[in-house]
Amino acid sequence: MNRFRPLSLAALLLTLAAALPLAARPAAAARERGFGLELLVDGTPRPELHGRGSVYVEALPGREYVLRLTNPLPRRVAVALAVDGLNTLDARHGDARSARKWVLPPYGTVEIAGWQVSGAAARRFYFTSEPDSYGAKLGETANLGVIEAVFFAEREPEPPVAFLDGAPARRQSARAPAAGALSEAHAATGIGRETEHRVRQVWLDLEAEPAAVVRLRYEYRPQLVELGLLPRFPRPLDRRERARGFDDWCPVPR
Repeated sequence: MNRFRPLSLAALLLTLAAALPLAARPAAAARERGFGLELLVDGTPRPELHGRGSVYVEALPGREYVLRLTNPLPRRVAVALAVDGLNTLDARHGDARSARKWVLPPYGTVEIAGWQVSGAAARRFYFTSEPDSYGAKLGETANLGVIEAVFFAEREPEPPVAFLDGAPARRQSARAPAAGALSEAHAATGIGRETEHRVRQVWLDLEAEPAAVVRLRYEYRPQLVELGLLPRFPRPLDRRERARGFDDWCPVPR
């Protein structure tokens, strides 16, 4: 069953030039001025862990996940969405401005569950190890473990602009570490089962600079413990060392 809103998930191919004074920087939370990026497992957002200047979520090995995007504006926005440094629409690695984008309606929220492999189908995101990741299969392993959404607002109506500027980003291969450098202990995203996901393409006149940049990082629990973002659980031997021989009465099992 298709859980998504096809009319809201249009691939944007080109953007128009404009000049704004400052580019947005990645938010220190997974939300900036109302623009949101959430990671959901089984329909529930994963708790966010804040530290080291970033926002982290715990990756659950083998589990599929969905990315929820939120637009707080009364006009459409286009979102360049990258997982492990790869555009979720065409798996290219390039700059956000020229990338193909998802389109959100005014005040809209959409959910993206996988890599778009055609105009009618996507392949699900799921947590896996670095060697099994989609990035490793493509030889693009420089940005594993990061999800980034760059929001561009539709330009306010002015005299119509008839020319187009920009082009789809060309694939730029990041220098991939040797296969032996990839770790089974670290999380990355795989390309999973196919699901129906129909999209259509539209053209928008966008502001040149992003309205918001929102970034999430994800790691397995041991790495989050190592980073100091989760408490270190007692070792099994610690638990056994606290054991004692006698208690009051024999409990009745429920």
